[in-house]
Amino acid sequence: MTSKRYLIIGGVAGGMSAATRLRRLDEHAQITVLERGGHVSFANCGLPYHLGGVIEERSSLLLQTPASLGSRFGLDVRVRTEAVSIDREARTVVARDLTTGEDSTLDYDALVLSPGATPVRPPIEGGERMLTLRDIDDVDAAMAALEVAPRSALVIGAGFIGLEMVENLVHRGLDVALVELGDQVLPPLDPEMASPVADRLREAGVDVRLATQVTALGADTARLSDGTTVAAEFVLGSIGVRPDTSLATAAGLELGPRGGIRVDDMLRTSDPHIWAIGDAVEKVDAITGEPRLVALAGLANRHGRLAADAIAGRPVRVREALGTAVVGVMGLTVAATGWNEKLLRSRGRDIRIVHTHPASHAGYYPGAEQMALKLIVDAATDVILGAQGVGGEGVDKRIDVIATAMAGGITASELADLELAYAPQYSSAKDPVNMLGYVAVNALEGLTPSIQWHELDAAVDAGATVVDVRTAGEVADGAIPGSLRIPLDELRSRADELPAGRLIVHCKVGQRGHTAVRLLAQLGRDAVNLDGGYLTWKAGTASRTATEAEALAA
Repeated sequence: MTSKRYLIIGGVAGGMSAATRLRRLDEHAQITVLERGGHVSFANCGLPYHLGGVIEERSSLLLQTPASLGSRFGLDVRVRTEAVSIDREARTVVARDLTTGEDSTLDYDALVLSPGATPVRPPIEGGERMLTLRDIDDVDAAMAALEVAPRSALVIGAGFIGLEMVENLVHRGLDVALVELGDQVLPPLDPEMASPVADRLREAGVDVRLATQVTALGADTARLSDGTTVAAEFVLGSIGVRPDTSLATAAGLELGPRGGIRVDDMLRTSDPHIWAIGDAVEKVDAITGEPRLVALAGLANRHGRLAADAIAGRPVRVREALGTAVVGVMGLTVAATGWNEKLLRSRGRDIRIVHTHPASHAGYYPGAEQMALKLIVDAATDVILGAQGVGGEGVDKRIDVIATAMAGGITASELADLELAYAPQYSSAKDPVNMLGYVAVNALEGLTPSIQWHELDAAVDAGATVVDVRTAGEVADGAIPGSLRIPLDELRSRADELPAGRLIVHCKVGQRGHTAVRLLAQLGRDAVNLDGGYLTWKAGTASRTATEAEALAA
């Protein structure tokens, strides 16, 4: 029997998943893995935490070695070996040993491309000293730079990875500045959800600079676009990544509209003998069905396995990508799935928004932590389009439940019917996900119309009155300017004090506002609830104020 020859270019999550799955499916195949770097299987998501000393031992990041993979799976794994070119007609790859410089030619029956992505490095004066963090070699270089004991650090880019870098550099005791070109941290979130994260960073002593970019790096400082200078003895860039398509392009494989390798629903490229997976490949967006770049380890692992199944002739199903992600920032958990409000509104999508601020578990059980949850819903179909969560423990669990619901076609209103595990130390009898469903039902059925925090000013300008139904003690801690204060328990007896016209009712988080709207509606008044209450309005306006302050400072 002639054995199949499988060649995989690129290791780590996608490539090694494909290689080991292929071995489990075909014991007789010749399986070769080429990895340009020095390590083929490592925990790249753990790199920032080794930098910060949370993961103390570098060896903890190294999951498998060429020797261990050869022993257990019979794989021929070659590190420090670069795939130089692909001859599609001959089905061969030229591989170069980066240590010796020698070239060799390898045959394949099926080829898997898993080249990953490369960090974006903008043309900044002095930018050659900006470090990035994508592999073990990068973390080794960063650790070496930290051995000289710098006192200050600059992180460029406030995305998920950038904030992990910030937290870990603070953990090491450095004075950290964070520079972000956009007007908020964590661009995948909406501003009212990102605002508490920026506040937490500032409370930790991080110098957060938004709507700003680095124009030059000096020996130990950085010059910013607003004319200011920050200390920057140690510089890490986390501006983003681009799919590494150089080898695929040279081989004449088709790219998609987002610049990634185009694959079909079996992860096959435009060449029937070549598959592609991981960060270099375009995925199908679960919300729009459009091509999308999603650089997530979970998808790379899954697609590596699916590509192996497809090569082996097994039926596969490649699901559309939601882009579900989570990050820990200074004790906060931040998670998101699907699309955000700003992107959907920019597309002209008719949507409904639900904000809630539940506790992580039953309030009477010690240790409950508050979170903010946001659900984004198609107004016509009740389909869930996205969700975001910020807070203490339990945020990741709720976003995972919603991501699962989205994958299963469960609508926003049907979240109310989910039977979720409950005990006082884990949840409430009405889980936060159920509560999102209850609010969605009320909105769908028109029982409690709502207005968003960013729509409030326009509504007031059009003649609406804001009615604050919180207690006097709550109002003393802060209130929306110009609001009329009538506590909920007095609203029924004082309804005649309300002026004519539309009423925008709010409480702290929206629940009492819902009760007030139902009362007023049955008294014949035009009343809407301020979605998410005072807390959401405060976070949203704080984000807007911070951006305006940054612009004025510039």
